[in-house]
Amino acid sequence: MANKIKHRICRCAGALSLLGLLLLPIQVQAQGASHSVTTDGITVTIETDKEEYKAGEEIQYSITVENGKDKWDIGESSFTYSNTNGLIPAQDGSMPDTLPEILSGESHTITGRLKGDPEIFSGMSSGGGSGMIVGVAVAAAAAVVIIIAVIILFLRGKKKGAKAAALFLALSLLAGESLPAQAAANETITLRPYVNVTYGGQEVTIRAVMELKMKQQLMVIEPEDRKTYQRITCHDPSIFKDFDGTYYILGTFLTGGSTTDLYNWTSLDAQIQGGLSQEVRDQVKAWNEDENADGWNGYLWAPDIIYNPHMEKYCMYLSANGDKWKSNIVLLTSDNVTGPYEYGGSIVYGGFDADTYKETDAPMVLGESEIPERYVINGIANNKWGDMWPNCIDPCVIFDDDGNLWMSYGSWSGGIFMLELDEETGLRDYSVTYENDVHSDAYFGTKIAGGSYASGEASYIQKIGDYYYLFISYGALEAKGGYNVRIFRSERPDGDYVDMLGNSAYFDRYVQNFNLSVGVRLMGGYKWRNFNVGQVAQGHNSAFVDDDGRAYMVFHTRTANGTEGHNVKVHQLFVTKEGWLVAAPYQTTGEALKPGGYTAAEVAGDYEIILHRLDIDYENLDVNQPESITLTEDGKITGDYEGTWELESGTSYITLNFNGQEYSGVTVSMEIEYTSIETMTFTAVGLNDQITLWGSRCP
Repeated sequence: MANKIKHRICRCAGALSLLGLLLLPIQVQAQGASHSVTTDGITVTIETDKEEYKAGEEIQYSITVENGKDKWDIGESSFTYSNTNGLIPAQDGSMPDTLPEILSGESHTITGRLKGDPEIFSGMSSGGGSGMIVGVAVAAAAAVVIIIAVIILFLRGKKKGAKAAALFLALSLLAGESLPAQAAANETITLRPYVNVTYGGQEVTIRAVMELKMKQQLMVIEPEDRKTYQRITCHDPSIFKDFDGTYYILGTFLTGGSTTDLYNWTSLDAQIQGGLSQEVRDQVKAWNEDENADGWNGYLWAPDIIYNPHMEKYCMYLSANGDKWKSNIVLLTSDNVTGPYEYGGSIVYGGFDADTYKETDAPMVLGESEIPERYVINGIANNKWGDMWPNCIDPCVIFDDDGNLWMSYGSWSGGIFMLELDEETGLRDYSVTYENDVHSDAYFGTKIAGGSYASGEASYIQKIGDYYYLFISYGALEAKGGYNVRIFRSERPDGDYVDMLGNSAYFDRYVQNFNLSVGVRLMGGYKWRNFNVGQVAQGHNSAFVDDDGRAYMVFHTRTANGTEGHNVKVHQLFVTKEGWLVAAPYQTTGEALKPGGYTAAEVAGDYEIILHRLDIDYENLDVNQPESITLTEDGKITGDYEGTWELESGTSYITLNFNGQEYSGVTVSMEIEYTSIETMTFTAVGLNDQITLWGSRCP
């Protein structure tokens, strides 16, 4: 056998002479065996006291974990061994498998002892001798055979990918390396360190499988720099600014609050709920059948409020939800934002069948005394209403530039629809008719987004600059539901709406779209280093343009602590030079774009950035966390990414090129959230992938 191996080696001598340098890593060392693996700044090294052992000897080894990941600590963790079969502990407890917390920049070493199982190694040679030579020769021959095969594959390959993979495999095998491990997105880094030694004439492997739980270090904020905000809880907040400058929000279950600065809120729940008399409550309830609602207001969802100058009234458009899509949107009017309110009528009804059809305004709208067949085929009796028709909830009411009054509404299932309203009454404009086609219905109006049970609810339309922007919340509103806000734009309030890549807002077939790259996602789950807990499930927003021209979005957000607790936040919106919206990295505290923009010297520095990647594991409360880059004054990007950046002179516009993408956005000086520390920030969006990018300069 040895002669055959030597013959093969001689025949491959030419190939080996060309690759001799690559074989150096498998040569033995003078002391013990040692091997390291590194992933994402974490290095694990296994070392032994010798390279060759006689059968029955103990192997003494050490495992050193070096935490070179900046601003990340390794939490206490345990790991497992996957050694060569036949290696066992020298005695009980001699193979430690736990690690303490290892802070960033620190290391920890554990030592252990193992030996060969006598039943397996008792018949082996007691020395390295010929067994060692044969083992090395076999390994060398195998490596050469694989190298030759790979070289042939490389020379014959027709695809660049195949060539690259072949060469990488060859180099990996020659160097004795495993394929590189990848850092998981859920803050766990997996490494498989190993080392090879000879035991009783046989090559054996000591190997560990380590799943290290990583925790990003919190930013240290001095007590004098800390800032708190007066929060309130309000699902589905709809914003309205009154004539005296006070901002109001109203939300699901008729909750709400007021503020004068958009970050310190006062709850008005009792006052708003007290604004509906029992008579009005009964009028609202007349159509609905919701058996699961808690309390008299448990089925009242997502109101929107405007002031109608024609009526000289505050108009609240309120979702009255019901079982089996038996929902409607009602109008309530008042002389004050908080009430008392009077019942004004119903705008649109859903979930009707042959028995209830005449209880709605559908016969008058359609001119048909009997229910049309399409509402029966796709009806509540066979549980198919949502295949085509909307759940009549989540209204958004706006005046367009020409003074016309519109209402978008709907949710998951049939999609988002739009109706024109009568400016004089605030109710449906019965003079407007609609076609019956795939994106329109004579009763429900023009379909502008969603459909086919693809997620999408809480439509909100706001004119900002040159476009009407449609905000929609994808996902489910629970903390683990993947809730997130998407935007599309149109030159008309009733569409057609498209995103940056030209994707339509329609879904004409079912798609699981929670993380889909359709619609520009303003933010996903994220956690800055000064946050004690990440923020997730941001959604059901409203938006407005203030008197000074600044635009804002208002939304409720949950946290990644496993609860369903939520609160209201307001982030300023900016328009990129391409005409797309980006949200500020932190909640608003009165920041403004600087006239004429900043210089490169004012913007340059060390930044933490958050890339709002789409493929987030929302079911496990995953959040995007900061990475580090440096913007140099000469326009370079270094750190976790390398690339270039530039400012547009005389403006706040910034462009960053890295990661194979071009990100376009704005620079703005802001207070770091929960602090009074002001720093430079930027917010941008990838022009090729619609991924949002936030940056905050390290204070």
